[in-house]
Amino acid sequence: MVAFNLCKISSKLFGKVLVVAGQKSQQFSLRGITSKTMRHRIETSTPKPAPFPYKETSYNFLRALVDYPTTSRLDENSKLIVVDGLPTAGKGALAKELADELDMAYLEAPTIAKTLFNEYGFDLRKLDSKLPLDCRSYDEIDFLKNPKSVKAARMQIKLFQLRFKQYIDALAHILNTGQGVVLNRSVFSDFVFMQGMVTQGFVSRNVQSYYYQMKNNSLFQLWRPHLVIYLDVPVEVVRSRIEARNRANEKDSPASTTAYLESLDKAYKQEYLKSMSNHSEMLVYDWAVPSNVETVVEDVERINFEQYGQHDTKLEDWCRIDEWDWNNSRRTFSTQQETLMQFTNVPAISCPEILIDGEDIKVFEKVMNNAPGNKYAKGFNADAGDTSLLFKM
Repeated sequence: MVAFNLCKISSKLFGKVLVVAGQKSQQFSLRGITSKTMRHRIETSTPKPAPFPYKETSYNFLRALVDYPTTSRLDENSKLIVVDGLPTAGKGALAKELADELDMAYLEAPTIAKTLFNEYGFDLRKLDSKLPLDCRSYDEIDFLKNPKSVKAARMQIKLFQLRFKQYIDALAHILNTGQGVVLNRSVFSDFVFMQGMVTQGFVSRNVQSYYYQMKNNSLFQLWRPHLVIYLDVPVEVVRSRIEARNRANEKDSPASTTAYLESLDKAYKQEYLKSMSNHSEMLVYDWAVPSNVETVVEDVERINFEQYGQHDTKLEDWCRIDEWDWNNSRRTFSTQQETLMQFTNVPAISCPEILIDGEDIKVFEKVMNNAPGNKYAKGFNADAGDTSLLFKM
């Protein structure tokens, strides 16, 4: 249940004036996130503008001049929530239910396996036989089979970049539509897995050093989440769940041992949670026996996100100077994603073990560029079934 307090309107975190149905003479300011059940009972005094179609239309400087101000689409639910925890903790299920209850967008965790299909659905792993050994595919299943492969380091670096890109997408979605986003894990906790891999000897300290160069060179560009929800599950329970679901190559993998899971648990609790608690609100649950989403929703609704101002460390990323500061940030996350991604592209001069021989790269590029659907831009590949190509010129 959300408490409505009669108070002065705050612009710190885009609070909105709301009118409770049946009591239109009273105005209230929502201080926190509200469930869709509660929101349906509330009538806003000023309707929000329609979401800006940022995926189809570029939000450039000229559109920033004529479009509605960024904050006009933001309300108490325009928040970024991250659900985190050890493998098998139940992050995906809770994040999806939470997004539904709060009427937010849910973005599932990115994986390497999903990147091995091109835009036409062609499985690029079918080309492995034509590639040098060092260029062949390596996904999460391969990691479970052989976590000490040199490709494991490249995989984790690639996962960092995928999560970085997804986080940019989440920020762009919030600022262009006003709809909040719930993530299943985020780029900010990705280092936990690198820590575990180093502890268990899967990758070298040199790789870890390079990873942290990339991390430190890029993460400062992003805004940390409003809320982190951590599902705490004892390692022995995680192990029992892994054995119970009996997935191929997982149960007996070196990347599923108690020692590896304990190293993840230690990195989460001693580094990640400690660091994020300085900048984001945090809820930690004992999830050995999963609770229901209604309990989590009630706890989320109790958080007062508006209590922080521009001089507070917590939620400082979400305090902008003025309207144009909001607009410029929105433009950066919406139309300059490739520029932001370049911050993760740190030359691996000091880490030769993750590099691939130039001759092998030439073979890789030739094979990939000639794969079905890869030769031309989407819609112009006859070998992938595209038709009427002349009329698309």
